[in-house]
Amino acid sequence: MSNTPIDLYDNVYADFASSAEAAVRRETYGEDLGQSSWLTAGEWLEFADQLGVGAGSEVLEVGSGSGGPAVFLAAARHCRVTGVDINEHGVRNAIALAHARGLADRLRFEVVDAGRALPFAKESFDAVVSNDAMCHIRDRAAALRDWHRLLRPGGRALFTDAMVLTGPVTHEELATRSSIGFYLFVPPGTNEELLRAAGFDVRAVRDVTGNAAEVALRWHDARARHREALVAREGETNFDGLQRFLSCTHTLSIERRLSRYAYLAEKPA
Repeated sequence: MSNTPIDLYDNVYADFASSAEAAVRRETYGEDLGQSSWLTAGEWLEFADQLGVGAGSEVLEVGSGSGGPAVFLAAARHCRVTGVDINEHGVRNAIALAHARGLADRLRFEVVDAGRALPFAKESFDAVVSNDAMCHIRDRAAALRDWHRLLRPGGRALFTDAMVLTGPVTHEELATRSSIGFYLFVPPGTNEELLRAAGFDVRAVRDVTGNAAEVALRWHDARARHREALVAREGETNFDGLQRFLSCTHTLSIERRLSRYAYLAEKPA
């Protein structure tokens, strides 16, 4: 087991437009939104429907990454999306993508640490959505209180968490699964408790582990097919580390030892 940190996000955001990365996304997700998570286009639109996102909605995406999902959502639902992410490569790419798609008037992206209070006025948004990013936030309780502040009464929040411990996991597996950065693993029930403590009503909790298992396997296999081009860009050590990460994610997910859940909550009117 190597302790060498593995770089996922800088690689996929900085090299977003390369033919190899684009091919890997197409083969992994089918419909390429520019994502680098366990999210598919169909799941993203389901989340939007659960949040009640429609024409004119003001949406905050926490952990907007490359900006691809936000751009897709703005086009599909005719809403306005504000995306925040700590990765400068991702935000740069998101801004360029919004302009390229002719949607810059409905999208804005900022480099922001989502673990701190977000720089927006209270009751600014109709919906807050965060896909597979909550696991990177150290103070989840504070973040959820801030989301509650930012939502208008009756507004909804939805986030996914792929780090819910639902079975025995070895320390080697935990190290591999968290080799690309900081992760917070939680037992079942923790997210529901934190949402209620922040003032939310929990509306639904859905097991979406199947997507993580399927996407991880397809992502691993797609990268293997484009190994030569990817190794030339990221190096053999990083390539092999990401392959171990994806293989571990698939195994833990398919065996339901580490699960991914979607949490839908509402700020009382």
